[in-house]
Amino acid sequence: MPVWHHDRSEIARKVGIGAVKYADLSKHRTSDYIFNWDSMLSFEGATAPYLQYAYTRVRSIFRKSGVDAASLNADVAIAEPQEKALALKLLQLEEVLDLMISEATPHVLCGYLYELASLYMTFYEACPVLKEGVEPSVRDSRLVLCNLVADTLKIGLDLLGIEVMEQM
Repeated sequence: MPVWHHDRSEIARKVGIGAVKYADLSKHRTSDYIFNWDSMLSFEGATAPYLQYAYTRVRSIFRKSGVDAASLNADVAIAEPQEKALALKLLQLEEVLDLMISEATPHVLCGYLYELASLYMTFYEACPVLKEGVEPSVRDSRLVLCNLVADTLKIGLDLLGIEVMEQM
């Protein structure tokens, strides 16, 4: 069996199972439940595939840059409003987890992860990371933010029992 075939089926498994888990956990437990494959598997909106895709987009920046995320040691300098919004959202993880645990409300974590991924997409469009002409210190600061986003998405999705992948 070709390698790409195995990768595709593994990705499909992770996306399919993740989609159902996220759809289930993202609703408040007292809400009505509607099972809808089309909305669960959408790459737009608050879905597991959207969050998994956001994670893979962040990881692809590191593949393209050749920078090892683990060895990245740079100061974060917040200059743009999109950087500030993203950094503030990253700082809310502990508060979100405390609330989720104390009230048994996984939908709070689901909402947080969706907001984080959405802010990341806005940041990515507005704040070039690897474009030519970006100062190395700015690039490294933005790479640190990117890495924090990837780590936070992975932690949150792991807590929800949803797997991530390096590529989709």
